[in-house]
Amino acid sequence: MLLTKLLFLLLIIICSFFYILYVWDFALVLLIVIISLPIVMFITTLIAKKSIHAQFALQSGSTEKNNNFMVQLCLTNNSIFAIGKAEAHIEYYNIFSDSISSFDIYMPIQPRNTQRVTFSLSSQYCGQVFVRSAYINIYDPLRLFRFRTCKGVTASLAVTPEIHEIDAAVAENCIIDEESEHFSENKPGDDPSEVFSLREYSPGDKLNRIHWKLSSKKDDFIVKDYSLPIDAPALIFVDLKCYEDSPSTLPVFDTIIETFASLSHFMISNERMHKLVYYNAVQGNFIQRLITDFESLTAAVNEMITSFSDNLYSGDPTAYLAEKSFGTISSFTLVSSEKDGKTSAFIADEISAEIKNALIIVPFADSRFTAPESGDNMKTIPVIAGHISASIKDIEL
Repeated sequence: MLLTKLLFLLLIIICSFFYILYVWDFALVLLIVIISLPIVMFITTLIAKKSIHAQFALQSGSTEKNNNFMVQLCLTNNSIFAIGKAEAHIEYYNIFSDSISSFDIYMPIQPRNTQRVTFSLSSQYCGQVFVRSAYINIYDPLRLFRFRTCKGVTASLAVTPEIHEIDAAVAENCIIDEESEHFSENKPGDDPSEVFSLREYSPGDKLNRIHWKLSSKKDDFIVKDYSLPIDAPALIFVDLKCYEDSPSTLPVFDTIIETFASLSHFMISNERMHKLVYYNAVQGNFIQRLITDFESLTAAVNEMITSFSDNLYSGDPTAYLAEKSFGTISSFTLVSSEKDGKTSAFIADEISAEIKNALIIVPFADSRFTAPESGDNMKTIPVIAGHISASIKDIEL
């Protein structure tokens, strides 16, 4: 652009000499036109700058890891002046990482029109991916002037975690809530408020379970199997506090989310309802979510991913646990990247649960952390980032 300005300045000088050497009216008109042209370019481009608006359009609000997702940059020019060249500097980053990737897009923008440019991105890790225009430069047709506009236009996308196979076991001695409104779809029980199935009479069946009305129609005894409540009070506490800001922060947080999602998926698959507790930075406090099925798990994961703030701030887990009473629960599982064992030790000493697990996410196999001294019912397991299935073996929930 500097070379263009120098050439245009040289052209003005030449036209000035032409006007001095020749007395024709044409020389005067040419000089006026050449001098006026930059002024016209400046004014029209400035008007166009104030009339340009930018936004990002996404196909959906979420996508899976390692999948390409399409992003469309829409530039609308409401003025009557065309922009011969626009340069959009696009940046994108995961909220868990300080690393920012960028690229440039070049395009013209027609007057009273919208220019759309579509590009694809992908993320190796789950979390929130932000796409933003750091700036958009517009140039006049002669490339004499450049104006910067549409700074900081953003859009965000939730990248959902992968579900890993967990080699775990559901405790047989879990506490059953007899007042539960949720019942097993696979196992009968003794709750008369819900009928699990109907079957033919077998020797040893209780007479009070015979369906007399239906039996009279079938000319055979039909027995009712009652349902089994499955509202076992299990809890997964996801500690989203950032204990180390380093290049490994992104894979560590990715593993935290995927560890929770995999554990929760396993528990739902085994008809084990449970609660999720995590710090929601948008609301500014710890919240609980009841996970009863795969739909509620998906909703909880999406809510968790979109609840982070850019500074990765999270409340103190031990302060929350000290104030909150969970009562007696069958299993308590902590998922955290804490290495000093402070939260794990507090859970081992203060939380009343039949089974306690602390899954500590570490970036490397040789990472060190302090395991708390606890009883036989507290199990501390290091989970290597990116190796969930291999790290969690024979865990009991």
